[in-house]
Amino acid sequence: MAKKTKKTMKKTSKPTSKPTSLKSVDTTTELSNPNRPKLPPEMEQKLKDLKDKLDKFKDKVLEKFADYIVGITLLPPEDPKTFEKREQEFKDIEKQTGKKQNMPSKDDINLLVIVDDTTSKKMTKDELHQKFSTIITKIGEEVDKNIKPQSILLTDLWQNCYDAKYDLNKLISIGAPIHDTGMLAAIKISEIHKTMVLKKFEKYILSYVLAGSLTQGRATPTSDIDVWIVIDDTDVKKMTRLELKDKLRAIIIGMGMEAGEMTGIKNKLNIQVYILTDFWDSLKEANPIIFTLLRDGVPFYDRGIFMPWKQLLRMGRIKPSREAIDLFMNTGEQSLKRIKGKLKEMGMEDTYYAILTPSQAAIMMYGLPPPTPRETPEVLEKIFVKQEKMLEQEYVNILKRNVQIRKEIEHGTMKELSGKELDTLVINAEKFLKRIDELFKQIEQMHNEKSINLLYDEVVTLTRDVLKLEGIKKIQEFKILEHFEEELVTTGKIPARFTHDIKEVFDAKKKFDLKKLDKTDIENARKSATVMIKFLIEYIQRKRGQEMERAKIRVKYGEKFGEIILLDTIAFIMYNIDGKDQQIEKADIQTDGGLGPLQKSDFKELEKALMEKKFSKRVFIKDAIFEDLKNIFGRDVEVLLHY
Repeated sequence: MAKKTKKTMKKTSKPTSKPTSLKSVDTTTELSNPNRPKLPPEMEQKLKDLKDKLDKFKDKVLEKFADYIVGITLLPPEDPKTFEKREQEFKDIEKQTGKKQNMPSKDDINLLVIVDDTTSKKMTKDELHQKFSTIITKIGEEVDKNIKPQSILLTDLWQNCYDAKYDLNKLISIGAPIHDTGMLAAIKISEIHKTMVLKKFEKYILSYVLAGSLTQGRATPTSDIDVWIVIDDTDVKKMTRLELKDKLRAIIIGMGMEAGEMTGIKNKLNIQVYILTDFWDSLKEANPIIFTLLRDGVPFYDRGIFMPWKQLLRMGRIKPSREAIDLFMNTGEQSLKRIKGKLKEMGMEDTYYAILTPSQAAIMMYGLPPPTPRETPEVLEKIFVKQEKMLEQEYVNILKRNVQIRKEIEHGTMKELSGKELDTLVINAEKFLKRIDELFKQIEQMHNEKSINLLYDEVVTLTRDVLKLEGIKKIQEFKILEHFEEELVTTGKIPARFTHDIKEVFDAKKKFDLKKLDKTDIENARKSATVMIKFLIEYIQRKRGQEMERAKIRVKYGEKFGEIILLDTIAFIMYNIDGKDQQIEKADIQTDGGLGPLQKSDFKELEKALMEKKFSKRVFIKDAIFEDLKNIFGRDVEVLLHY
């Protein structure tokens, strides 16, 4: 056993230390982490010395072999039992051979250096390994006699995986990287993710494979980490194959995110999940992605599916079917057809709608409903070219040309659209959109100017209405501000702050008339008017409500309630006002205070009458109306006061 162990060490340079669990992660390289727990001064100094040694070793190795070093990682310390066993093996070798051995020490700093040999052509693998191993070991001794670097070629690392030897991957996953071009991170997160997946779904997982640029020698620190997982769906009974794939895929991808959180390697793991039947079909159909996966993929777990296929591919025994060859032969012609189809589609749809819908938006912004696509050019021309003179004719012509091309393609009179023609459409569309954007601003300015007139008219109208309620009937427009201050502000009926607001609106109107209105004036007037208009409306509503209350009689008949609203010449009678089956009738008010014949009415008619403000100034309950109440609601009717 001892001789065999020594031979294996020389052949593969496989580290002699083995992990005890995935949780025994070494944290030596986290000395600069500000969140690291505070340690005793003596321990703090030891860690700092260790970090200095590791940095010095790394710098010297990279200075010598920067282009070849894939990663350097600090391996976790061995547990005492494993160390004692290995120490005994060295003693046995020394005893059997009579040669003094370099005995392991508990103070050893075990490092793993991964060397990229994929581009080497001048030396054999053994020569290359011997060269790197000798020089790197010497560098370690120069830095510190306890540094024990072990070198391994990248192809040997992958060969271990081909041979289903995954211990080294586990060891790397729990090591502390000192230098990494991306490979150590890929192995770390993939190994942890694989362990999580197998723990949950081992009976379904056939292969877990690392693929992509990492295994093709094109990896960078920013490369995605591509992994492929093949699921056995040949014995599924309780759900469909698709359901099995979707269910496991969702959970497996979730585990990938969890592995990213655990390792700090986020948004890097790209997981592809295949069911075995789909994988087999893709293989028969000569899917290039599957062939690439078999050629370059490295299994981190395999139950005898992936590696046999990989070997068969290497032997040339996996060949595309005749159907697959014909399919690939036809791909070029089909691709050209798709290109031509896409050119037609872009001309008929994309550039067409790119300028049509903004044109309709401009018409809508102007205040009209959107026209049909066929009518849009004519409406655009009528409003903005001829009527408002806000747009040049050439832009309408661009839209008309697009509409015409779409029509010709749709009807088949234009069979193809060349790339040059499409370029012209795109250039014109960009030019059109730039001009339409300016048109939007012109329309907005026009609306802003109109809005000043509307605001002014609304403020003047409401102010007149408020003054009328206060008894001032005829008011000349140029005296509105004067009456507003004297009758409403000075008397305390309206807050003084609204004096500034109404002047802001009036000033904006004057500037508009003088054509000196700018955007700031518009915004200031709009802000001032908004609050003031709301206040004036509420003021009018309160005044009307007070008048209405004076003109209202509430009665009770049985368990129901009713109301009579007395206006100047007409009264509205409302039945069961608190119930769902409300009814309204109306009657003329007689000269003796009584009511004339009842007629059917509704809420719409009542609302219209209330808006006309024809309230009776005084309400008298005479014998005549009281008798009418008895006739309408019954002899037991009661008139309610102060309700």
